[in-house]
Amino acid sequence: MNIIISNTAGVPIYEQIKEQIKSAIFSGELADGDLLPSIRSLAKDLNISVITTMRAYNDLEQEGFVVNVQGKGCYVKPQNTELLREQKLREIEQNLQSAIDISRQIKLTGAELSGMLKLLLEEGDNNDNSD
Repeated sequence: MNIIISNTAGVPIYEQIKEQIKSAIFSGELADGDLLPSIRSLAKDLNISVITTMRAYNDLEQEGFVVNVQGKGCYVKPQNTELLREQKLREIEQNLQSAIDISRQIKLTGAELSGMLKLLLEEGDNNDNSD
């Protein structure tokens, strides 16, 4: 697992770590029972505060993605992938609804909105291929 943080992203570092770990769990890069890097080693590798890493791990534990075993480390919890997928689908629907609402405010046509989505998807595909 390779975590990349950005100081210019406008997103707190702990949130970036948390989202990247969740993404690795969703994609299968991290499997049930996998040991996460220790809080200290991840903080050292990313050149950030231990407190920041601890915040990310605590949030992941509260959200049910990991379990902290005292003295042994943080492990990926078994996930109900269908439930997680449904939660993400609901989140996508909410964000798309927000985009539709905003587009109606400025009288953007459905074709224009679809074109924007298609362009963003293509840009994402191109960025994925450039790695």
